[in-house]
Amino acid sequence: MSPWVAELVGTMFLILLGDGVVAAVALNKSKAQNAGWMVVTTGWALAVAMGAYTAGRVSGAHLNPAVTLGLAAIGRFPWRAVPGYLAAQLAGAFLGAVAVWLAYLAHWPATDDPTAKLGVFSTIPAIRRRSLNLLTEIIGTFVLMFGILAILANAAPVQSDIAPLLVGFLVWAIGLSLGAPTGYAINPARDLGPRLAHALLPIAGKGGSDWSYSWVPIVGPVIGGLLGALAYVRVFGA
Repeated sequence: MSPWVAELVGTMFLILLGDGVVAAVALNKSKAQNAGWMVVTTGWALAVAMGAYTAGRVSGAHLNPAVTLGLAAIGRFPWRAVPGYLAAQLAGAFLGAVAVWLAYLAHWPATDDPTAKLGVFSTIPAIRRRSLNLLTEIIGTFVLMFGILAILANAAPVQSDIAPLLVGFLVWAIGLSLGAPTGYAINPARDLGPRLAHALLPIAGKGGSDWSYSWVPIVGPVIGGLLGALAYVRVFGA
């Protein structure tokens, strides 16, 4: 399998399960409606782990442009391969969101709140202050990138194949501790791909796709990922 295909499939699984848990909690008449933040963060953690296990042996399971760019910035990934990885991640995120739409097809017309529908696909800040929302995304993705490099620096997780599960735990911790202000995109493809799906899919009463905010979960994670990677190398060495 091509690494690009692996990135597409892995990111698709990540979004299918991640956006899927948000749909379960947010949409009317779902059996998990109003299950709460703990369920959402747990679902996203497991989604990341599953996506990483799906693609890891072929592509390294970046599944996130911020991770790809961060690794390239410290010389652990070739820059020539970056565009293909980013395109595959975005395409996978879009397809995963379409699959969520299909899985919950009966629940869109049963849900009147357009904000709830948008929140299934993309992040929405709790308090809309873009500069502070940007800072939150930078901090969250910094922790993600630094943490991933720390996990991979230890031989035991890599040799025992539990590294993807530990990355899932890391995402769980970020969601619980730092995710509430913005919904913790910490991944440009995770927000942009599903937001494009929201804009294009025939969802009745969906409202707008909030493009005025869309740059925050793209720029913030990119900055955070680069800073996290550079900081890790600065502190611990390559």
